[in-house]
Amino acid sequence: MGSVSRSSVAPRPLVKIEPTEEFRVSFSDSAHDDTPLSGSLAAPNTQVESVIEPTLYQLYDFADEITYTPENALHEGLGMVKTLKVGIEKLQLGNSKLCKDVWLREIDRNENHHSLLNQVSPTMMIAVCGATGAGKSSIINALLDVDVVPTSGMRACTSVVTKISYHTAPTINADVLFLSEAKWKEELTMLLDDIKAEGLNLKCTTDLHGDIEIAWHKVHAVYPSITLPQLVDMTADQMLAYNTNIVHILGTTRKISADNSSSFAQKIMIYVDSSTGQKRRGKKNKTRKSKKTSASDNLVISAEEKEDHDTALWPLIRQVNIQCNARALSTGAILVDLPSVADVNPARNRIAKDYMKKCNCIWILAPITRAVDDKTARDLLGEAFRTQLMTHRIKFLLKLYTSATKCDDITCSEVITALDLEDDPALEKINKCIISCMEETAELKLERADAELKAEVIDGRLKRLQAVIQQCQKDKTALANGTMLMPHQTTQSMGKKRKNTSSKESGPAKRLKSSTFGQDSEDDTSDSDMDVDDACGGQKSVEEEQEKEDTQHDDGIEDEPEEEVTVKVLDARIDDALESIKAALEELDDARKAQINIKDALDDLMRKEMEARRDQSTFCSLKRSEFSRNALKEDFRVGLKLFDDAAAEEQDPEAFDPTQNLRNYDEVDLQVFTCSSRDYVRITGRIERDGDPSCFSNIADTGVPALQQWCHRLAIGNQHRAAKQYHLQLKIFANSVRAYTDGTSDATVADSKALREKWESVEGGQGPALYDGLKSAMNNTPRIKMDPYGEPTGITPRLVKDFGACVERCVSDLQGLFHDGLEDKCRAGAVKAAQGAVQCVDEFAESMHWNTYRATLRRHGSWHRDLNVELLTPFTRNIASSWSALFESDLFTPLSSAVTECVKKLLADVEVSAAAELKERARARSSDSQEEVHLALGKIIKVVEEALVREQKEISRCLAPHVQTELVVGYNRATGQRGKGSVARQKTVFRDYVNTHRHVVFDGGAEVLLGRLSAAAEAVGKALNESLRELAEKVEVSISVLWEGIPDDLRVRSQIIQTVSQMLAQLDMWSQAAEKVSFAS
Repeated sequence: MGSVSRSSVAPRPLVKIEPTEEFRVSFSDSAHDDTPLSGSLAAPNTQVESVIEPTLYQLYDFADEITYTPENALHEGLGMVKTLKVGIEKLQLGNSKLCKDVWLREIDRNENHHSLLNQVSPTMMIAVCGATGAGKSSIINALLDVDVVPTSGMRACTSVVTKISYHTAPTINADVLFLSEAKWKEELTMLLDDIKAEGLNLKCTTDLHGDIEIAWHKVHAVYPSITLPQLVDMTADQMLAYNTNIVHILGTTRKISADNSSSFAQKIMIYVDSSTGQKRRGKKNKTRKSKKTSASDNLVISAEEKEDHDTALWPLIRQVNIQCNARALSTGAILVDLPSVADVNPARNRIAKDYMKKCNCIWILAPITRAVDDKTARDLLGEAFRTQLMTHRIKFLLKLYTSATKCDDITCSEVITALDLEDDPALEKINKCIISCMEETAELKLERADAELKAEVIDGRLKRLQAVIQQCQKDKTALANGTMLMPHQTTQSMGKKRKNTSSKESGPAKRLKSSTFGQDSEDDTSDSDMDVDDACGGQKSVEEEQEKEDTQHDDGIEDEPEEEVTVKVLDARIDDALESIKAALEELDDARKAQINIKDALDDLMRKEMEARRDQSTFCSLKRSEFSRNALKEDFRVGLKLFDDAAAEEQDPEAFDPTQNLRNYDEVDLQVFTCSSRDYVRITGRIERDGDPSCFSNIADTGVPALQQWCHRLAIGNQHRAAKQYHLQLKIFANSVRAYTDGTSDATVADSKALREKWESVEGGQGPALYDGLKSAMNNTPRIKMDPYGEPTGITPRLVKDFGACVERCVSDLQGLFHDGLEDKCRAGAVKAAQGAVQCVDEFAESMHWNTYRATLRRHGSWHRDLNVELLTPFTRNIASSWSALFESDLFTPLSSAVTECVKKLLADVEVSAAAELKERARARSSDSQEEVHLALGKIIKVVEEALVREQKEISRCLAPHVQTELVVGYNRATGQRGKGSVARQKTVFRDYVNTHRHVVFDGGAEVLLGRLSAAAEAVGKALNESLRELAEKVEVSISVLWEGIPDDLRVRSQIIQTVSQMLAQLDMWSQAAEKVSFAS
């Protein structure tokens, strides 16, 4: 069997396996109390043939045949689970229904979504952040090798959250989600308030500026036929009623699918084009004057007709989800392109903030020309980010990445000077090559000028010789007509016999633009000949060169007495001229060949010089990138130390020592990439007519391949771990099923019955679980066993009780840790926040334009900046360090140890109570059960930890909404101020309100925070009780093998045994394949 991959292999045909001797099992017809239990070969009376269930996964003969990837491993594991589920559903267990229900719940009926069939490949969500102009869209498109994010003219894709994930289909798909009607009405209200803030005297758009202008353009994009004077008199409800087609699209989701990026861009542009319709009006509408549409008919949703209408849809978009087949995302990475600035719509702001909570890591982009100077790595996302950094510390640091973009934007002279690269040997070699090319080019240009002038002189000589021949022909015609010609009637030069006519010496002369013999020899690559002339100090005129040549040719010609002009003389002269023309043509051909050779040499030199200059740009860019990476990393370390020191000083001023490092900052290695998306696209030729790369010629130097590899590998580690853990869980589950269905034992029925009576929790093993309220298959309520005191008895009740005590202690410990670690800090933080509140409000008001301040008040403090967050800065700073230390500690190790001890003690008691014939088997089941518990408990703790992390993030962000709610009255009072002097009154009113209520606001915030933490601990306890109850049932099922009889349906039982054996063999091969891949990587 050859190597097999999921993408290329057809499903394995379902082949019925003929029964063989190893598949035939027989059982005795009856058993007495003193008869040993046998699940294997016993009496020959009953014989059952077994056929293995058809498999829903690929079968391999050897591990080398497996093409291992985490995705394939998970996919095949799911197929194994489905195959096993088919067999379990057919299994009839008589009175013991608990095992079957627990198995099926573990497969796909788990309320907590821990089931085997709910296993999905893990993902890594990457939040992409960057200021406007940072090149986010370009670098994302380069990373994906497909243009899915518009880079210009599409505002919605940069002002709303754009989520980009992977799918296997070859198409590019997108879901465009629109705001609900309520959210658009809320936004319209804010936009109208912004516009009306100037008063009711607005007549034209030139009266608008700042936030008011932004608000007008947004409203005008959706309602282009409403004029500004009309707008100031309308309400949000009136605007919604003005165009009902807009209402119809609100709250909907539009799906887009395209085969390529260009088609995708055209389709999505209909929805996210940020132009307001001005470009689409103009000439097109002039030619369609006969077609009149009212404003209410202005929006047509179909893509085909959208082009003819002016209404823009981008302000209505809430979120865009894109799916594409990009290798960089194939391992589970999900890019979330977050808006660079605050949006006017609260719904979009909330979506962006929610993704920031859920993201696994942050990827920050900044142009390389600003990344270092702007202290990007130190400042990152501002004060709020640094507070979050303090809250989550190293766990967060390990998930922070930075990219410096636009690395092809380079000025070599500036970089060479700034980085002192003049003496670098590599750069000197490049510069020597450039200088050599320039010198050789100058010499060749002089040679080319000489060759061109030589050709011009020869061309002139040919013209004169042609004129001689023409004159001689005329003279011969005259003689033939009887006209006598005297010697003086012919050209003087014709009466002289020239010598050295084949001489190839000729001085330079200017090139003639055209000639009889040289019309096809013009040099279409000639550079400025005047430059050469200037370099040579000027040249003689063509006439001077001709005179010089004539003089040279006259040398050696003897004066002869004039002879009579006859036909014979004329023929001789024509022959001489023809010989001279032949020689001149040979000279001209040599001159033209010289010109071609010089042109080729110049072209080669030009290419060589361009390559050398590109090498220079590449060298300088790579050096700048190296410097920038190191500077950004060091900047980040410096900023982190400053922040650590500030937190340590606030936490314990007396013990703070600034000379002592709080951590090893050399180990904090911020991952920095330097990239050029433009040159990457040009080198790959993805966009036609985009020109040659401006800086890089090697695709690796653009930095994009490294970024793609990083993105691809970022999530693959999680996938490998998930696949390995899943296969381990599947092995343990399969072994548990096989152990139960095998049922081999030397114990008597009486021994097993005694063990059942002592440890089984439900009469006859009926019903699923004790406390889940489910009915049995016969709709009969299971009878719970009770002890003489009326208490439930058996394994499950005992473990539920013991686990409950463990959980109660865990919740109490958590609440104690929250109280001891944070209460004092919260109280002190509230005092500090109250003390600085008034000053914060004053500084906030003075730091912005009055119009922006008004817009912030109307939005209850949250606009381009969030006043509520800034008011809380002293509070969050005071608790940040303690908060981080608390949630970084291992909160659930005591619980895990306590639960494990409870299980060990119970299993030991079971082993002690077992008969001698059952002890060995009880000991083996105890070992298997502990392994199952260890795996299941690890998953439970992991899920609870993740839930607590999510909850603590929510809690840490609950303070700003609390402050906003407490200050709503103050915001509204200040907003209500109108007329002359209203700006000053607004500031005073809000300042006074904050001053009056500051202690109540921040003390209440501390109470809210502590209350939420206490509630979180109780929620953790509830989740743990539910999960541990299921774990208790799982332990009972594992142990029930000791007393349960063999399944009633022997054929199905045999099938399951064979199916499980086959699965375990395949899982072993997958483990071997995984080890080889891990070793190779």
